[in-house]
Amino acid sequence: MKLYQELVTAVSELDEGEVMQLIAQTIEEGTENIPEAIKACQEGLEIVGERFSSEEYFVGDLIYAGEMMNGALRVLKDAMGQDRVEQLGKVIFCTVEGDLHDIGKNIVKSMLEVAGFDVVDLGVDTPAETILKAVQETGIRIVLLSGVLTLSLESMERTIKLLAENGIRNQVKVLIGGNPVSAEWCQKMGADAWAVNPQDTVNYCRQWAKEM
Repeated sequence: MKLYQELVTAVSELDEGEVMQLIAQTIEEGTENIPEAIKACQEGLEIVGERFSSEEYFVGDLIYAGEMMNGALRVLKDAMGQDRVEQLGKVIFCTVEGDLHDIGKNIVKSMLEVAGFDVVDLGVDTPAETILKAVQETGIRIVLLSGVLTLSLESMERTIKLLAENGIRNQVKVLIGGNPVSAEWCQKMGADAWAVNPQDTVNYCRQWAKEM
């Protein structure tokens, strides 16, 4: 697709007007080009994530990028047909019990959806029992636990323990995310990974989806 690099650049530079114009051109040229356009959007959003990591972009930029991409992908998917869009699988995502923060979770959710994941969002202040029930009922094998407050670490640990007590811990991958998490807490809880950067979360989920 000749517009591929232009679309990557427009997304990475948060130029919504240019993004939508390029998408319109892509659709006019034929629906066979739409899968490549979606990949270009994903690649551009990865660059946004990298620029956030290097502190070139900030939280507001991530929120804007997520909203921009959700709108752009709706147009592309509608033109191509939802059933023809590559899906990477489902993940369970929530802010754990005792924490009501969801800005970070919502940013990561948007980036996961752009990447091709179907996100089952359990919301905020989510008890461990609710997470366990969701895993048991859906069979989803990737669980993302988010939190901003220090006390959320206890809820994350309790959730992982409950999964183990019910014999399904070894059937799922668990990632903990948010301000208080660290490599030390990840090891202490027995989580599979930790992240404070949205793009890292997406990368882990992609890796796990390929392995499952």
